[in-house]
Amino acid sequence: MKPTKKQLTNAAYIIFIVLFLFTPVGFYLKVYVSRLFSFSPTELSEEERKILNDYTWKLSGLEGDSFDFEGTRGRIVFVNFWATWCPPCVAEMPSLEELYKDYGDKVEFVFVAHDEKEKVSLYMYKKRYSFPVYFERTSSPDLLSPEYIPTTYVIDEKGEIVVQTTGAKNWNSNTTRQLLDKLLSEE
Repeated sequence: MKPTKKQLTNAAYIIFIVLFLFTPVGFYLKVYVSRLFSFSPTELSEEERKILNDYTWKLSGLEGDSFDFEGTRGRIVFVNFWATWCPPCVAEMPSLEELYKDYGDKVEFVFVAHDEKEKVSLYMYKKRYSFPVYFERTSSPDLLSPEYIPTTYVIDEKGEIVVQTTGAKNWNSNTTRQLLDKLLSEE
């Protein structure tokens, strides 16, 4: 008995779903789809903004160096929570690298990995990313405790959270650059 067109279509859908959900091919498809639908982040309205008063947070870098978040007080800070196994996180990394290359000396970038140190180190090496990656030694302040990743916060020099967003975004956009330039001019 020859399969019908409907049976072939159903089989194709099942194969696609299995590939998408259960194979490495699916991971890269998810990354591609995340990039395709990543837009510029939006600035929070004045009413939505919260002030970060608690900067008590200890982290360590890839090389084991200590980082005290308290040292970022009074600076513009870009905090990103991510992992190598997270397709939306991986999708936004190229735009984050480009943003870091241009603003790394003006803005404090804190990339917090929720992953194994060895995997992160290998990922950073393979992708040739240069942004600083940290691992939590103590819990993050309550206002910087995301439920999902990737989650990103932009904090101004007064401690006001001006961007709080979850999901893949195009960070190397004119919108983001204009926001950072505006914050830097107010410093």
